[in-house]
Amino acid sequence: MSNISITREQLAASIDHTLLKPDASREQILRLCQEAREYHFASVCVNSYWVKLVSEELAGTGVSPCCVVGFPLGAMSSQAKASEAGLAIEDGAKEIDMVIAVGLVKSHDWDAVASDIAAVAAVKKDALLKVILETCLLTKEEIRKACEIAVASGADFVKTSTGFSTGGATLEDVALMRQTVGKDVGVKASGGIRTRKDALAMLEAGASRLGTSSGIAILTDSCC
Repeated sequence: MSNISITREQLAASIDHTLLKPDASREQILRLCQEAREYHFASVCVNSYWVKLVSEELAGTGVSPCCVVGFPLGAMSSQAKASEAGLAIEDGAKEIDMVIAVGLVKSHDWDAVASDIAAVAAVKKDALLKVILETCLLTKEEIRKACEIAVASGADFVKTSTGFSTGGATLEDVALMRQTVGKDVGVKASGGIRTRKDALAMLEAGASRLGTSSGIAILTDSCC
C-alpha cells in the first residue's frame, strides 16, 4: 500500500500519455489525443513528425503537446537537436523531452554536455525542457552530475529514460534525481511504469511527472 495520497484527477495530471513507436499510425495518434482529452492527462508525448497534428487536436483542452528531440539515442549534433526542438515548437509543442548526449556523459566531457543542453534551452521559448538522462546506462555519480548540469544549462525537468534502452525508471534513480535537483525542478520517471502501484511508487520516490503508454490502465487500476 502506497503512503502517498492522491486523487484520480491529480494522478492523471501527472501523466504524459505517450506513443513513440516507429510504426505509430495517424489513427493511433488521433486515439492518443482523444484519450488524453477524456482523461485530462498532462500531455501527449510523440515524435516530432506528429506534433502539428497533436497540437491541432489538443487546442483549447489544457493538455500540452510534448515532443521528444534527439530520440532515442541522443547521439546527433547539438545543432540538429536545437533545430528539431525549434521546429517542434513552431508546430505547437509546449514541452520538449530531449535526450542527453549519453556518450559525452560517459566520457565525462561535462562542458560538452552542458553545451548540448544549452543549445536546446536557447530555442525553447516558453516550452518546458525535460532532459532525458538514460539512467540505465549511467553510474550514480554520472546521474548526479548530469542532473546538476542539466539544471544549470536551462532544464525545467530531468527525466530517467527513453524507454528504448536497456532499462527504465527505478525508484532508486528517481530518489537520487530528486535529491540532486531539489524541490523546484521537475523529475520525470519514464520506462516500465505500467500499473497504478508502479505510478504511485514513482511519485512517492520523488517524481512529479510520469511518462507511460499505460495511463488509462493506471487510472482504472483499483490497486492501492
